[in-house]
Amino acid sequence: MHFRHLGSSGLMVSEISYGNWLTHGSQVEEAAAVACVRAALDEGITTFDTADVYANTRAEEVLGRALQGQRREGLEIFTKVYWPTGPGPNDRGLSRKHILESIHGSLRRLKTDYVDLYQAHRYDTETPLEETMQAFADVVRQGKAHYIGVSEWTAAQIREGVKLARQLGFQLVSSQPQYSMLWRIIEAEVVPTSQELGVGQIVWSPIAQGVLTGKYRPGQKPPEGSRATDEKGGANFIQRFLNDDVLTRVQQLTPVAQEAGLSLAQLAVAWVLQNPNVSSAIIGASRPEQVKENVKAAGVKLSQDAMRRIDSILGPVVERDPKKTLENSPKKRP
Repeated sequence: MHFRHLGSSGLMVSEISYGNWLTHGSQVEEAAAVACVRAALDEGITTFDTADVYANTRAEEVLGRALQGQRREGLEIFTKVYWPTGPGPNDRGLSRKHILESIHGSLRRLKTDYVDLYQAHRYDTETPLEETMQAFADVVRQGKAHYIGVSEWTAAQIREGVKLARQLGFQLVSSQPQYSMLWRIIEAEVVPTSQELGVGQIVWSPIAQGVLTGKYRPGQKPPEGSRATDEKGGANFIQRFLNDDVLTRVQQLTPVAQEAGLSLAQLAVAWVLQNPNVSSAIIGASRPEQVKENVKAAGVKLSQDAMRRIDSILGPVVERDPKKTLENSPKKRP
């Protein structure tokens, strides 16, 4: 495994991190989830990403149990706050009340005294940013989180967040956006702003919900049991990529992957890691074998020719509009 700084901070994270958004506590039985975590540890992954909302808080519980017995100082555990975790109007958002209550719940479920990174899972339009940042500052001062990050924030929101964090004396070090060969909306604004401010990207869905594995074929129904057939498992996220033009072009990437000695999935993960602003790429898994395969993308340097060919093949179907970031954040709390 290779390691990178998280933004301009001193924290080192594994180039490939393990995330349990769509697996632990929902799609995958606990024994299989634990096996995947153990496989990640065996492959040198030290960075684990989750969120309080995943599987209605069960994902944090499963991860906490799976990591029991590991040396805590040798791990980087990340979680998030924003989405609803209860029925009440204050069981969501980034109010002081919800942040301070949520960190306690997350620590209890994860069986740890602190998280290395606590992230705002979306931008909260109904809470003053000053209130949110003051609450995060208190979480850091209380020793319950070492660093603060955000997810799916615009460049302008990141800039204002970093400004307030510095005024309050803590570090906002990361952004967690969707990023892949097919989804490049962060490149125009978020990445340049983040590079200027010392914020690193921890990217999710580098394989575009499985589309970049090549298992979805043009003109064919999605494989049984795949994410595209699971309404509870992110099928709505994958639909934007399931058209014959995209799927045909993905198949055309096969020679590029083969020449690099990689599978299509490994090529996809390696591709996001070519961006110097990316600190880590999050992978998920339902089987240990998937972890062992995808970590082979760590440390890979793709040639300029390979990068140009990827751009040429995918060009017309790549989404680049930075305004799409706002589409991922509710205008009002859910």
